Amino acid sequence: MFCLRPYKACDAEKIVSWTGDERAFRLWSADRFDEYPLTAEGLNAHYDSFAYSESPLPFTLTDNGEVCGHMIMRYTDEARKTVRFGFVIVDNSRRGQGLGKAMLTLAVKYAFEFLGADKLTLGVFTTNQSALECYKAAGFTECGTIKNAFAYGDESWDLTEMEIIR
Repeated sequence: MFCLRPYKACDAEKIVSWTGDERAFRLWSADRFDEYPLTAEGLNAHYDSFAYSESPLPFTLTDNGEVCGHMIMRYTDEARKTVRFGFVIVDNSRRGQGLGKAMLTLAVKYAFEFLGADKLTLGVFTTNQSALECYKAAGFTECGTIKNAFAYGDESWDLTEMEIIR
């Protein structure tokens, strides 16, 4: 049974294990992480400064208690009506098993019902077709494209902006 719960420091080692391939990690995470490779200490330190605030809100997806996904939600407006999803990542060994959709479905419900959001947004690289399909399956629709949003080496990727409006 899938469950979305607040991030715990003990989740870091598992999450970091999914980021070993930098190119794949950059492709899956439209959020910018300046340090690479990610380390458990670095991830926990990154979240430490937000431990007592409501934004960002890091969450972990579990399946019968086993950590299998991770994401961040953060408010993007002062009225706290728009929530942006970022750093959406799932266990590499379980890709294609519906983890992303399960996590996003739970997160959408949480953002609308408990955070009181009216709009949810996220960005996904246009080259990541599986992520685009996952977000569409969770109810997101495309609302624009940012050209050359991110560069990795000599590659440049476009970012598709997506949203759900309540």
